[in-house]
Amino acid sequence: MKNIELLAPAGDLEKLRYALHYGADAVYMAGEAFGLRQQAKNFTREEMKLALKEAHSLGKKLYLVLNIIPHNEDLRELRLYLEDIKELAFDAYILSDPGTLLLVREILGDVEIHLSTQANTTNALSARFWHSQGVKRIILARELSLVEIKEIVEANKDLDLDFEIFVHGAMCISYSGRCLISNFLTGRDANKGDCAQSCRWNYHLMEERRPGEYFPVFEDEKGTYLYNSKDLCGIDLLKEILDTGVVSLKIEGRNKSIYYVASIVRAYKEGLRRLEKGQALNSEDLFDDINRVSHRDFTQGFFLRKPTEEDQLYEARTYVRTADFLAVVLDYDEKTKYAKLEQRNKFELGDQVEFIGPDYKTYATCVQELFDKDWKPLESAPHPQQILYIYSEQKLQPMDLMRKKF
Repeated sequence: MKNIELLAPAGDLEKLRYALHYGADAVYMAGEAFGLRQQAKNFTREEMKLALKEAHSLGKKLYLVLNIIPHNEDLRELRLYLEDIKELAFDAYILSDPGTLLLVREILGDVEIHLSTQANTTNALSARFWHSQGVKRIILARELSLVEIKEIVEANKDLDLDFEIFVHGAMCISYSGRCLISNFLTGRDANKGDCAQSCRWNYHLMEERRPGEYFPVFEDEKGTYLYNSKDLCGIDLLKEILDTGVVSLKIEGRNKSIYYVASIVRAYKEGLRRLEKGQALNSEDLFDDINRVSHRDFTQGFFLRKPTEEDQLYEARTYVRTADFLAVVLDYDEKTKYAKLEQRNKFELGDQVEFIGPDYKTYATCVQELFDKDWKPLESAPHPQQILYIYSEQKLQPMDLMRKKF
């Protein structure tokens, strides 16, 4: 149990800091190119250096994502990019393409390589092949059951080879993320990080001889979101997942907010703590906490069975929300018992709110007093990122998060 890694996403430096603060053992991130998430802010070279310094000072690991599927036209820029970052001491490099692997070996030398889920590793022999090419860790395909995952791990116990799986986050209608719907409909290459999320759109059928007449795929006036998968959530199966022998549990979401990263890491970390102590998982409260984060309906993916129509969202692409993320704690004065906040969403006097932190404790209170940065009394806080003060009997810590349940 002590060797299990909880691996979190970071789309920028702020998200990285929250991931680490809330319990991630390692973080995966990308530079400004070659990382399959162009819509994320991502990291400049200077931000990479700072991220490495901060992560390593905490004894945490940092992995750089290089998992696009490059064409010939990308190779020159990839070479220049690797030359530019070769002095940065990432703990591993996540990639999916054999050509990228060759370039990484040529330019970066004997660095640790993690094979992306984009490489679609679905069997034990494929894992053994990649190990022969110098890969240290395989991020297994998402199309595998827990039984298959355990078989692959067991079949490769004689090798110095680790395995990682996704346990939480968005799912694609694709083969381990290799999708061409976005390319076909919008010209945006999903396999180079520019996915338009076409799988979430609302689709109708049009019969060839009836142009302009559109029909829902199912008889529903709303139409149907034909390719729209539910989100993966493995919290209820955490013990069974650990029993497969994988060493790293990965959370999806480099485009998500600090509230998402902190809350999901917090819940899975608490689940791992309980199992490490020999306690029952009792995941109901963990699942309830995860539900406080904006998400699609959840599925357990392929873990226990092949997905069916029950794992799809046919009626809408909207997210489920049972709480609002309101503010970040910046400081707390123990003498006056006032907390300094940076506001993220509107709240007002009389609101019942909660504060959460990395220790998995939740503090509920009522907003009885509210002041702006100049200590002027307010009735409400409507403007994002304004500095505010509220009274809190409970001591709060910097980076605690404030939310309001619906």
